[in-house]
Amino acid sequence: MKRIVTTIVCTLALAMSFVVADAQPWRWQGTQQNTYGWQLMTPQERIEHQAKMRSFTDYAACTEYVNQHHQQMAERAKEKGYTLPLARRNPCDMLKARGVLK
Repeated sequence: MKRIVTTIVCTLALAMSFVVADAQPWRWQGTQQNTYGWQLMTPQERIEHQAKMRSFTDYAACTEYVNQHHQQMAERAKEKGYTLPLARRNPCDMLKARGVLK
């Protein structure tokens, strides 16, 4: 009996996690792997960048911001004598593909 109750409780908990996940919109998460110039940004700049990226609903505005950010990070890298790797992809393309941007 105890095993059946445990199985039911676990099944319900798992089902509820899917409901909660579906109710929350997907949110962009900035990381060192997907943020150009991450290592040149302060923790506060990273937070602000992530919030800015999450605020976009328009693809053109997102792309304009990302291009500006990449330019700023390239200039910062040059000043510090760093060589940044090429940006892998535009995060706005991913957000558009997920339906976050129009």
